Amino acid sequence: MRKSFLLTAAVLSLLGTAAQANDGATIYNQNCAMCHVPGLANAPKFGDKAAWGPRLGQGKEALVKAALAGKNAMPARGGNPKLTDEQVAAAVEHMLAAVK
Repeated sequence: MRKSFLLTAAVLSLLGTAAQANDGATIYNQNCAMCHVPGLANAPKFGDKAAWGPRLGQGKEALVKAALAGKNAMPARGGNPKLTDEQVAAAVEHMLAAVK
């Protein structure tokens, strides 16, 4: 019975980690913040409505596409090729939510 409990706890722990890894804020903090907080290489700063304004007009889909492929100095997937399309989209949504 104890082995079963430990196995269940381990599975639940892994599921929690996987769910967290898909959270836009977590992905942003781990992959995007290093450039978007200080505005490195002209990255629009997190929460800066003036910098994000022209980008908002492009629409979320175009912004996700640019984040996936890379744009200007920003590498594809924010420099982390292991990020899934969904994770990149979640990070973009997190950044957009800060300027709406």
